[in-house]
Amino acid sequence: MNQTFKDLTQDLSTYLGKLRKEMPDLMNGFSSLAKAASGTDGALDKKTKELIALALGVAAHCDGCIGFHAQTLVKLGASRQEFLEMLGMAVYMGGGPSLMYAAEALKAYEEFSAEKSPA
Repeated sequence: MNQTFKDLTQDLSTYLGKLRKEMPDLMNGFSSLAKAASGTDGALDKKTKELIALALGVAAHCDGCIGFHAQTLVKLGASRQEFLEMLGMAVYMGGGPSLMYAAEALKAYEEFSAEKSPA
């Protein structure tokens, strides 16, 4: 990937917005699914659910998933250690290809953390 994760998520957000206008039923259904799966704390809190989502994004080799979920984890206050342990599980379950995407996910975490930190 040659662009920053910030740029990637902004670009994808533009086209996701277009999909919302052109395919509202599909996008509303997906939004409802996302909200039902991750919207509230239950036995698992939101941060844990996002850690799981990012681990799956790493294993599935999804750049957009990495960008959006890393950004959300930074907003939810995930520590670097929590992030790294999640990446360890993703690599364990996904092997070498997941290791390459774990490196990309760490890049995203650092990028969004730097943006959040006061300059």
